[in-house]
Formats: sequence, C-alpha cells, structure tokens
Amino acid sequence: MRLAEIYEGFADGTRRRILHLLTHGPLCVCHFQTVLGEPQVKVSKHLAYLRARKLVVATRRGKWMVYALPIRPGRALSANLACLTVCAREDAGLRRDAARLRRVAPAVADALTCAC
Repeated sequence: MRLAEIYEGFADGTRRRILHLLTHGPLCVCHFQTVLGEPQVKVSKHLAYLRARKLVVATRRGKWMVYALPIRPGRALSANLACLTVCAREDAGLRRDAARLRRVAPAVADALTCAC
C-alpha cells in the first residue's frame, strides 16, 4: 500500500467518515447508510474505492458484505487511523457519526449476521 493511496482514501469526506466508523468495528453497508444518511450506491462506491486500495477488507455473509479495517493494516495506515481517531474528537461531524452509531448499536451489535 502506497502512502499516496492512504492520503487519497482519507481526502474525501465520506471515505474519512467510513474509515472512522470502522475504527469502532465491522459494519454492513446498511449500517453505513443508516449512520451516514447516504444512499446505498454512494456508500458502496466509496467502499469499493477503499477496498481497491486495501484500506478496508470485505467478507461476504450470505447476501451481505461486511466491511472492516485490515487485521494487519501496516504502519502507515495504522498511524493515519490513529490520527483520525484523535482528530475525530475535535470534528463535530465525526462525533455526530459516532453518536449515531452508538444509537443504532443494538442493530449493529452483530454485523456478521446482518439481516438488512
């Protein structure tokens, strides 16, 4: 993974929001839709972008795709995700996303058995 790919992944606001949500654990596309308030096609497009650059991984569970951060993200991605986590404390939008995720947490509790 090249550093430029990491920065390009973080450059877009929606992708940054997705990456921040994934720091809380794996999520299904429907969870992103609920938290971000974005249509499935937009969420899927950004997830495909992140996946192509190996910033996220996907696992098929039945007919649903569950996305997560890589198990071994590498030093550069780990550092940037850590920075994102720290910066999220100061970003009102990312804080709102985290709060929405906590509100839907019972529905997200087991993303691996998602029943969108």
